[in-house]
Amino acid sequence: MLKQLILENWRSFGQAELPLQPLTVLIGKNASGKSNAIEALKFLKRIVKGEEIKTALSGNGMRPLLSSLVEGRVPSSKPYFTLKVLVQGENESINYLYVITVQTQPQIQLFYEYLVRREYKPNQQHPLQTSLLETHLILANSPQIAAEIYSKEHSYLQVLWSRTHAILSRMKGVYTPMHLVEGIQAVSQTLEDILILNPIPERMRNYSRLAQNLASDASNIAGVLAALPEKQKIQVESTISVYARQLAEVDIQRLWTEKVGRFGTEAMLYCEEFWQPAQSIEIDARSLSDGTLRWLAILTALLTGTPGSQIIIENVDYGLYPAHFNLILTIIQEISARRNIDLLITTHNPTLIDILGSEIVLFLIVAHRDSATGESQLTRLENRKNLPQLMTSGDKW
Repeated sequence: MLKQLILENWRSFGQAELPLQPLTVLIGKNASGKSNAIEALKFLKRIVKGEEIKTALSGNGMRPLLSSLVEGRVPSSKPYFTLKVLVQGENESINYLYVITVQTQPQIQLFYEYLVRREYKPNQQHPLQTSLLETHLILANSPQIAAEIYSKEHSYLQVLWSRTHAILSRMKGVYTPMHLVEGIQAVSQTLEDILILNPIPERMRNYSRLAQNLASDASNIAGVLAALPEKQKIQVESTISVYARQLAEVDIQRLWTEKVGRFGTEAMLYCEEFWQPAQSIEIDARSLSDGTLRWLAILTALLTGTPGSQIIIENVDYGLYPAHFNLILTIIQEISARRNIDLLITTHNPTLIDILGSEIVLFLIVAHRDSATGESQLTRLENRKNLPQLMTSGDKW
């Protein structure tokens, strides 16, 4: 489980912490820093999967790299940034802290990387910390960096690596002490399993190839559902039908997918709607509304996601009827708790917070700009009466 993200000099952030709970709501106006915080998790996911740091920073390759790096930055930005994540380990008493610092000027390369194991014991105020991996620069301009791998006996092995990739991604599968293997697996798997979901209905209406994992835009929703083992497919599609029916204006009888084509490598999403007594109509995804498709994508992500993983739903209320917000959050919470999936949902709509009771959302983080420095900040909202003040704190910027 991902428990905390710390941002230092990352885009519009000077220094900020994003604590994460089973359900965390991140609210903020446009340009407040919400997307920049999510982008940090995207970057970490890419580098632990083995992408070159420079490539990972360029996102999907469609935007110029320099623009991707400096977008939204404050004037005092330094030529490096640091990201830290706290991840739960084998049990609740063990956490792993992973730190990476990337130099951005005069060139983009690894500057520092660190992995430490924290074990919390009863009746001890501070955790027992064990360094597992730490890097040291040989020379400031050297293309290589020294990585020190520690054993339980405090001896270590020093290996030279290039500064183009994260060391953590290159340690997977390498023979190392077991306690280091556990740390690498915990951090790598947690970051790799993050799903950042921002459904694009127009892309969900097409045929899609069979797939194991839902795409960020949910464009392959039909392929993911159709690829499930038959028993699981029936159960998941039945559950989606039940929840979809609660929000739809028409009477949805069922939702299902079918493989199409000569080789059955693609699939389409279908829906049966009940209009009047003894009359129903079958349609495919091309005839479903944007709101319905976004809701189906959220349900599919929750019902097919890996137990123990983190799902981030961007602009959760977009395209959905405001009167349904309370029901939507109730359903999301119920499924995520049952499947042991942590949720981070974002919104820029204060109305959503007004509708939701404090008993539904206990962990609310506000992204806002400091009016003096222009830096993005993340503030846990203890009192909802402070929301208007925080939402407008950056108006001078």
